[in-house]
Amino acid sequence: MKKPNGHMHTEQIDLQLPAVVFGTSSLGNLYQAIDYSVKLAIVEACVKSAKPVAFFDTAGKYGAGLALESLGKCLADLNVDKENVVISNKLGWYRTELLSPEPTFEPGIWKNIGYDAVQMISYEGIMKCFEQGNHLLGDYHAQMVSVHDPDEYLLAADNRSDYEERYQHIIEAYRALGELKSAGLVSSIGVGAKDWKVIELITKDVALDWVMIANSLTLKSHPKSLVAFVKQLNQKNIQVINSAVFNGGFLTGGDFFNYQQVDPDTVSGKALLDWRNEFFKVCDEFNVLPAEACFNFSLQFPGVKSIALNTTRPEKVSTNVALAEKELPLAFWTEMQHRGLIETESFNYSI
Repeated sequence: MKKPNGHMHTEQIDLQLPAVVFGTSSLGNLYQAIDYSVKLAIVEACVKSAKPVAFFDTAGKYGAGLALESLGKCLADLNVDKENVVISNKLGWYRTELLSPEPTFEPGIWKNIGYDAVQMISYEGIMKCFEQGNHLLGDYHAQMVSVHDPDEYLLAADNRSDYEERYQHIIEAYRALGELKSAGLVSSIGVGAKDWKVIELITKDVALDWVMIANSLTLKSHPKSLVAFVKQLNQKNIQVINSAVFNGGFLTGGDFFNYQQVDPDTVSGKALLDWRNEFFKVCDEFNVLPAEACFNFSLQFPGVKSIALNTTRPEKVSTNVALAEKELPLAFWTEMQHRGLIETESFNYSI
């Protein structure tokens, strides 16, 4: 692969991340349309639960900008001090006019949204996304920025040549983010992806402040190679936000594992369900909620500073924040290891 000229560098900052970062895909009507009054209550609960600064993770892709728009409006209606809010905006999708019965970018996923969105991963595209994102946020602005789903962008390549061209687009996108940081328009730059190998690739060419990994470092899945990579990031003072730590809700009782429906009649589906049944048994024995175990586990790795959590229910926000305060007994983890539910080599629990 053709490498960019030199390691892109901007001065690294000491980022103070809270244990819980609030996800906002529900504000963009993910899977269901939510009334504005409920969105307002969710954002209010997030602000009240935060100590003292509320961190929100959002993206232009969420509802074709609806999440950004809703978040900005909610914060303004609640009269939240700008100094008490940090917004991370994942860039790469740009709101456009809706010219078909439903959006073309992720049909069936976003409900009742009045716009479409197009992918723009390039120097100019990222600058446009940044500008539009802040416009949609109204009185507020994004301090943390990243390129959204570079792994999916690379996966869409038709051939090797297309892949290399797309990778250069990503590097150019980071050149734009580096300029925004150098100009003082944002405080930090990062990356968010489901495929951590792409994050690893990008960190070799771009100096990042933080990374967000999704569906990757969870109680069910924590490969040694990923644990080693997170350790390396920690040594470089690159902070990690861990997201989708319930594997798309499956670990807390849902029917989908990483957004794919689990079929009990397949070998893989049965194995997943058997694993979860054993996990739930250990939780019952120690009076531990599955969500508490997932959160606690996912935050234990050196370098992981935050867990990103999303909800459609205002009353769940304080429960989510409380997950960070719960300490689980060492005997619980010993039993999990004894039953082969977590990989002993990858995970060394210490109080």
